[in-house]
Amino acid sequence: MPRLEAILILGWVVAGCCPAQFSGAGALEYTRKVVEFGPRPPGSKALSELRGYLKKELRSLGWQMVEDRFTASTPLGLMAMENIMAFRRGKSGKAVVFTGHYDTKRMPGVHFVGANDGGSSTGLLLELARALRRAQSRHDVYLVFFDGEEALEHWSATDGLHGSRHLAARWQREGKLERIEALINVDMIGDRELGILRETNSSRELVSLIWGVAADLGYGSRFLAEYGAIEDDHMPFVRLGVKACDLIDFDYGPGNQYWHSEEDTMDKLSAASLEAVGRVLLETLKRLER
Repeated sequence: MPRLEAILILGWVVAGCCPAQFSGAGALEYTRKVVEFGPRPPGSKALSELRGYLKKELRSLGWQMVEDRFTASTPLGLMAMENIMAFRRGKSGKAVVFTGHYDTKRMPGVHFVGANDGGSSTGLLLELARALRRAQSRHDVYLVFFDGEEALEHWSATDGLHGSRHLAARWQREGKLERIEALINVDMIGDRELGILRETNSSRELVSLIWGVAADLGYGSRFLAEYGAIEDDHMPFVRLGVKACDLIDFDYGPGNQYWHSEEDTMDKLSAASLEAVGRVLLETLKRLER
C-alpha cells in the first residue's frame, strides 16, 4: 500500500495492541453509573457530584482536561455552569469533536433520572474515552459534555443549549472553529428501539458519511431514511459555519411517552443500540482522517 495510507492506518494501532474497540455493554454500565446520581438539573448537587466523577474518570483514562466554567443567564437568574472538555492532541492542526449533554431537565415534583435523555450521551462519550485511550489519531479529538442543554423553564432562543451556545461563542473568539473538521452531537441514542433521524439542520456531507458508515457496518436499519429538524446542541455551531450534525432518536416509547417522564429509566435502554452508535462514530473518525 502507499506509504501515507500505511501511516494513517498504523496511527490507529497501538504498538503490540489492537485498534480501538467500542463496547456497548461498557457504555450501558457507564450510563447506569450516571443515572445512579439521580435527577441532575443544572445547579444541582447531583450534577456537581457527577461532574466530579466524570473528570476523575476521564483523567484516569489519560485524557487532558480544559476548564470551561461560565455563568449562564437563565429564567431563574444567573447560574454557574460548567462544560466538561477532554482532549487528545493530534498532529494535523484539525479537530474532530464529539459532544453530548450530561444534565437532565429540571422537573420539580417529578423523579426524572434521564437514562436516555442525558444519561445515554454521557455513557457513550465515556466509553469513547475508554476506547480511544491509547489510539493515536491525526486530528485532535475532543469529548465535550455540555451543561445546561435542557431549558430551565420553557425552551426558547435564550433558555436551553446554554453550554453549547457558550462554547461556540468561546471557540469563535479564540479562532478555533475553523479548525473543526467535524462536530458530532449525540442525544437520546440508547433506546432499545433505536431509529436515528436524518436531522435536516445538520451538514449533509457529514450525514452522508455517517449513514454510509452505518450501512457498511451493518447498522443501516438503525440509521433511518426519514428526515426531521431538531434544535439541539449542534445548532450553535451550525449557525457559525461548523460542519456539524446531530444523532438523535426522538421517538422514545409509544407516542414518545418516555421523553421527559419518570419512565425514562435504564430498562428502556440497550447495549446493542449504544454499541451501534459508538462503532459508527469510531469508524467515522477513521474515515475523517484519511
